[in-house]
Amino acid sequence: MKGIILAGGAGTRLYPATQLISKQLLDVGGKPMIYYPLTQLILAGIRQILIISTPEHLDFFRQLLGDGDRWGLEFAYLEQPRPEGLAQPFILAEDYLASEPVTMILGDNLFYGASDFLAELHRLEHGALIFAKHVRDPQRFGVVEFDADGKAISIEEKPQKPKTHFAVPGLYAYDTQVSDLAKTLKPSHRGELEITDLNRLYLERGELRVCPLRRGVGWYDTGTRQAIEQVRQLILLQEQSQEQLVGSPEEASYRKGFIDREQLARLVAEMPESNEYRRLLDLVVQEG
Repeated sequence: MKGIILAGGAGTRLYPATQLISKQLLDVGGKPMIYYPLTQLILAGIRQILIISTPEHLDFFRQLLGDGDRWGLEFAYLEQPRPEGLAQPFILAEDYLASEPVTMILGDNLFYGASDFLAELHRLEHGALIFAKHVRDPQRFGVVEFDADGKAISIEEKPQKPKTHFAVPGLYAYDTQVSDLAKTLKPSHRGELEITDLNRLYLERGELRVCPLRRGVGWYDTGTRQAIEQVRQLILLQEQSQEQLVGSPEEASYRKGFIDREQLARLVAEMPESNEYRRLLDLVVQEG
């Protein structure tokens, strides 16, 4: 399975901080925002990852992330000339995917806490898999209704009268048909190829599975200043009180066996002194 991080968009809700820089490069808890979705893909065991962003920002991601080799990964990069919906990346990335299944995560979606739900991604044999998180304000999100077996019944985008309180986070897995199906979509009234419409195609085929996220899994859409500040406080608290790293590609790659202890030690040795450096150094010492 390959991975996609969609790190595009204008970030207008975060203006003027995003006037010159992509929102996925903003500081969140001492790390670039994109580190968090990247870490989730690593924890899911995905090593080949495509980063999609705007023409003006893509080189910044290249400078930050490189080719992925230092983490035991393989990165590729692709321009999204215009943001035309969350289903568009599957058309742009058709050649990259080369008829392989794919997991896409949005660059401004942050998951924290338990990560066992990520194992569900590799159980996908055909169709599509989405996740569901119980929220108080489902009107702000895509909303999914599903049965006790996890089979989707209905899915709606920002409904005025939601059928459930289960929102669909920005983490989606699809089979090898996704690019072909995305090409059949018509733009919505917003002029975009909607991810909800893509999911509905799978639903109509009886192939949309839903995995509800349990209470031990936190999820934030960090598209607003308020959300970023809440996430920043949560991360700092967790890292300080539990001496745990959150959103660390180095630790995640080590835990998944993509790099060994010696490679991790070399990465730490190249870092300037910082909280991240000290916590990773502690990890190297503990694992010795």
